[in-house]
Amino acid sequence: MSEGNNSSFKFKDLTVYKKAFGLSMEIFNVSKKFPSEEKYGLTSQIRRSSRSVCSSIGEGYRKRKYEAHFVSKTSDADMENSETSVWIDFAYECEYIDKETQNKLNEKAAEIGRLLNHMMENPEKYNRN
Repeated sequence: MSEGNNSSFKFKDLTVYKKAFGLSMEIFNVSKKFPSEEKYGLTSQIRRSSRSVCSSIGEGYRKRKYEAHFVSKTSDADMENSETSVWIDFAYECEYIDKETQNKLNEKAAEIGRLLNHMMENPEKYNRN
């Protein structure tokens, strides 16, 4: 692919992708402070699910001309986003993050969820014709 042909990566211009990527990076930085015994537990899970939101958005966008596939992959992104919210709550209950951080991260996840739901309810707006 030439430098000038980046049409494959237009999903990176989507507001939902930018917000999901930002949240994933914020979670990465917050989770650096989690205890080492959580390395293969909570730390791994919260990072994986938050990153999966982004990858599912990218996969769905590339298949957007197939409405059912687009909605399915966007639904996967929404599922991973919900899972991320669960891990955020575990991080709070385990006292790895404070209430303010929990609320801030969950508010961002909720906004991402609303954007993903809009995409699922209006797939025709994302189809290239």
